[in-house]
Amino acid sequence: MDIYEKVTQAVVRLLERGVKPWTQPWTAGAGCGMPLRHNGQGYRGINVLILWGQAQEAGYSAPYWMTYRQALALGGQVRKGERSTPVVYYGMAVKDAEQGEAEDGRKTFRFIRTFNVFNAEQIDGLPQRFHAEHAASAPVAERIPELDAFMRKTGADVRHGGGRAFYRMSDDFIQLPEFAAFPDAERYYATLAHELTHWTRHPSRLDRDMGRKRWGDEGYAAEELVAELGAAFLGAELGLRPDHVEDHAAYISGWLKVLRDDHRFIFIAAARAQAAVDYLLGRKAAAEGLADAA
Repeated sequence: MDIYEKVTQAVVRLLERGVKPWTQPWTAGAGCGMPLRHNGQGYRGINVLILWGQAQEAGYSAPYWMTYRQALALGGQVRKGERSTPVVYYGMAVKDAEQGEAEDGRKTFRFIRTFNVFNAEQIDGLPQRFHAEHAASAPVAERIPELDAFMRKTGADVRHGGGRAFYRMSDDFIQLPEFAAFPDAERYYATLAHELTHWTRHPSRLDRDMGRKRWGDEGYAAEELVAELGAAFLGAELGLRPDHVEDHAAYISGWLKVLRDDHRFIFIAAARAQAAVDYLLGRKAAAEGLADAA
């Protein structure tokens, strides 16, 4: 079974149970919400989804993942009988080309490779910093100035009022209910993160086209999946635990159909979501750079 099919089946299995595998299982206080390598670097794209999903199934709350050798180097030992989780690595290689294929007689090609990691909770003897701190946090009722500043720096036109949240591409604006209409601040910002991911699809930005022709078709479901993943990834970066969109049966049904039809789609959706998050974080960095230069 190739890695595409294996990951897709894992995601489908969770969705069939009504579990969204992109909702990280630990609180925002543990690490940064992202699954982390042994050196504290965050995983990206499909690997985030793979590790969140595995953490959901196994009940892990520690955000750190590492190879067997990395665990040994840190003084740890994987417990006997523990099973690893495969993550993927995308690379590029150069090889000699057939005559006439390239001017310099060489060509590049992309490849995908897997390697196996273990969660910190599967390993004895690791330093304490690799284990999650279970700190219960109450919902935040007030606006969070740092997140308000981040959203402003994206440059998105965000309007408030009414009872729906949506992005209208024809007029290029995001509409949200008033802040007070949300049960807590995290839900407000996570909903905005979802709509900001949609906002990145505009032709003047990432020009993302998932094949949507009408409301409710497979392209619509595909774009919604990208927005869900983007909101989850961005929420983890910003210290949120996304719980932002009701689990509409129609969405889950649409996602299941797309995933079953194309075993590579979840990789594509995760890559598009990561690109959207990178774009939004880049807008913030650019705005801060301009402010510093002024």
